[in-house]
Amino acid sequence: MLYVFGGLPGSGKSTLSSAFAEAVSAFYLRIDTIEQAIRDSTGEFLGPEGYMVAYGVARDNLTQGASVVADSVNPIPVTRNAWLEVARDASSSILQIEIMCSNPQEHRTRIETRTATVPGLKLPDWEEVEEHMYQPWDTADIVIDTAGASIEDSLKELREKVAHLRPLPG
Repeated sequence: MLYVFGGLPGSGKSTLSSAFAEAVSAFYLRIDTIEQAIRDSTGEFLGPEGYMVAYGVARDNLTQGASVVADSVNPIPVTRNAWLEVARDASSSILQIEIMCSNPQEHRTRIETRTATVPGLKLPDWEEVEEHMYQPWDTADIVIDTAGASIEDSLKELREKVAHLRPLPG
């Protein structure tokens, strides 16, 4: 199973997707980690390389029978469609999961108080998040609003919604 997470920075996407990957024993694939590794090794970052690497690694793991949790902003239809192709190529099922924080003040506070969990990663400030290109995701199978919710509550809600659509391992 390929679980594709998307959402703006600070929505709770990485925290929730990482916890979900652990809960279902899935391979966790984070675009921020890949892109930072590219920056660290080349001194620059040009564009879609991180996503392209992630698509290949996800495809390999799915083909080997592992479930994969892909964590990325996933801001536009072309990136979302590429994940669908990865699942198709690997003969895998896919669930698309959008994470959002509907409370602007809470979202801003998260952005302004969080610390990077990927060494060397420069986190966006609130203005950059507000200006971030993010097109509506009308094909998401599941939407989780993390506003006012603990990670435990959001994870419980996510697991319930996923189980309603697909049986969960473990």
